[in-house]
Amino acid sequence: MNAKHPALVWGAVVVGVALIALAVLYWVEPASSLPSFIPGHEAGSSHHHVKHGIASFFVGVALLIYAWFQTGGDKKKELPAS
Repeated sequence: MNAKHPALVWGAVVVGVALIALAVLYWVEPASSLPSFIPGHEAGSSHHHVKHGIASFFVGVALLIYAWFQTGGDKKKELPAS
């Protein structure tokens, strides 16, 4: 069973793009400049969360790939007649 739900595809795209943006935020901003609701916020720290950014980036890309595959058509290969 391969049900393709448009809401699930759009949700994966939105969350994937948000996670990639979060990855950039992790790489650019030090821990003290991150919003307090984001994991990794540390007051007074100049540390950059590189591993958090890498993880966020790869999960975001995986969600975009999932959405891409879900939008593809159903192609069934037919065997050539012998």
